[in-house]
Amino acid sequence: MAATFKRFIGACLLLFLGGCSPGYYMRAAYEEGRILWRRTPITTVLAEDGVAPDVRRKLEMVLELRDFAAKDLGLNVGGSYAAYSQVDRAVLLHVLSAVPKTSFEPYTWWFPFVGRIPYKGFFDGADAREEAEALASQGYDTHLRPAGAFSTLGWFDDPLLGRLLKLDRVGLADVVLHELLHNTLFVPGSVAFNESLANFVGKRGAIEFFTRRLGPESAEARTARREWWEEIEFSGAIMELTRCLRALYAEPIPDAEKLRRREQVFAESRRRWADAVTGTPKHRYASFSRAKLNNAVILQSLLYVTDLARFEELYQREGRDLPRAIEAVRAAAREAEDPFDMLPPPAAAGTNGNVAGSAATHQSYELCARP
Repeated sequence: MAATFKRFIGACLLLFLGGCSPGYYMRAAYEEGRILWRRTPITTVLAEDGVAPDVRRKLEMVLELRDFAAKDLGLNVGGSYAAYSQVDRAVLLHVLSAVPKTSFEPYTWWFPFVGRIPYKGFFDGADAREEAEALASQGYDTHLRPAGAFSTLGWFDDPLLGRLLKLDRVGLADVVLHELLHNTLFVPGSVAFNESLANFVGKRGAIEFFTRRLGPESAEARTARREWWEEIEFSGAIMELTRCLRALYAEPIPDAEKLRRREQVFAESRRRWADAVTGTPKHRYASFSRAKLNNAVILQSLLYVTDLARFEELYQREGRDLPRAIEAVRAAAREAEDPFDMLPPPAAAGTNGNVAGSAATHQSYELCARP
């Protein structure tokens, strides 16, 4: 406990050297402190009477996930997710993104240890809305979204937050493995790579976890495979939309014309996505066809789904061995100027091994024809 306290104080002191206001860091330190001091070992919770059966099964699964992540995947688990912490708030964190209306060069905030980040988390929703309004008044597209979990990148032993127990078993496994990947590898200044890699490991790891423990045809294994394939589908759509908009924004035309034409691109993208997922109304991204789009919304999605097909191809190239794929990334990512450069190009459609796909993956998203 004393060592944890010293790390906490030291990290808080270093935070004041960053680019945000002391008040922001004071609030962040206070909220993180509340989370850490409320930790109870999961084994202690499981020993108590009156724990609901579903909660008990999920807590037991989290301990199994820790063991799986450390022994089977080689992740840096440490003390993360060995404890439980109840947080009494509807939304844990409000995440703000801001992007100019005619480019994809995001507004960034600088933080110690991780560098410049294209989003900022707020524990106070009013503070988040105030900063969003200030950036919107400067001409930025903005996007505020809730977050139910975050990683301290191994600085502290992150607990399982109570809100995560509301997820189904597949979603919970995905989140835990995602955040444990951040403990293991985080390339400063490469947010899209870090988050997309964690997305890949969380979802591929969930497939392997449930396949090994419950069998490849268990409901959980099938759900995990479907969700990973749907993630790849959505990745293709968002990357094509972004490519199209980058081309539009680079044209030597007035900004007013760019804004007019981007609304046409937004509408066409929503229409094509609706057509692509018509046969899968429960697709995890079905609501994208109704989303109110702007550059900040798109870029926030892109951070988590960039080049997922290339991560899948790396997995296939490494003999469908997830630990080998993770180690290949760890060995190469820190040396590359752009860590995405170490990934192989995506394979042709239909070569993704045991991941069952759907027609949406092969849908054309050629949006960039001049209106």
